[in-house]
Amino acid sequence: MDDDQQPLISHLVELRDRLLRSVLVVLLVAVCLFPFANDLYIYLSEPLLRHLPETSSMIATEVASPFLTPFKLTLSTAIMMAVPFLLYQLWAFIAPGLYEHERKLVYPLLFASTLLFFLGIMFAFYVVFPIVLGFLTQAAPEGVAVMTDISSYLDFVLKLFFAFGLAFEVPIATVLLVWTGASSIESLKQKRPYIIVGAFVIGMLLTPPDIISQTLLAVPVWLLFELGLLSARWLPKKSQED
Repeated sequence: MDDDQQPLISHLVELRDRLLRSVLVVLLVAVCLFPFANDLYIYLSEPLLRHLPETSSMIATEVASPFLTPFKLTLSTAIMMAVPFLLYQLWAFIAPGLYEHERKLVYPLLFASTLLFFLGIMFAFYVVFPIVLGFLTQAAPEGVAVMTDISSYLDFVLKLFFAFGLAFEVPIATVLLVWTGASSIESLKQKRPYIIVGAFVIGMLLTPPDIISQTLLAVPVWLLFELGLLSARWLPKKSQED
């Protein structure tokens, strides 16, 4: 075997091992959560049930939905809970290719990205859901009974969780753009109007077709972009050698 191929194979083996560890951790967390699957779904559906009329309830339109929907929620929750471990595995894989001063910066970025991801989910659940679901249930025409399918509701919730969790990573993306030299703080400031418009476009694509949820996503994206610009000022200056 050529010497040039050995490093590539060793990297692929390491990548395989880290992927297997990630999958095993997710499965282990899912197994631990599975006995509480129905309780998790009840807790997740509380923002909707709070706004449904007393005569309405959630329904299951498919035969296997009462089992598969809580199972899907359990697996999704396990993936979210394993995010710190998954990000660490990603960092450990790329760490050998970083300089010492770059490794020191990765630790704060890992912590901040994990924290922002969960803050995005919490913001969606405790702030966005009550407002959006309250508006959507009250907007139903007279004579229309609001009875949401449990599977459709879970898809709606997971979509918003992903959208807000990803959107709250904007400060990390902004810092990385400046840190890697792909852009500068002054250049990003000049592009601020385009970024604000892009935030509303992202809100339109990732949220339901109502102006409330779109605005509740776009405005935090803009504010988090400003936070990223502020944080980028504290990055250590790179030397000419770097």
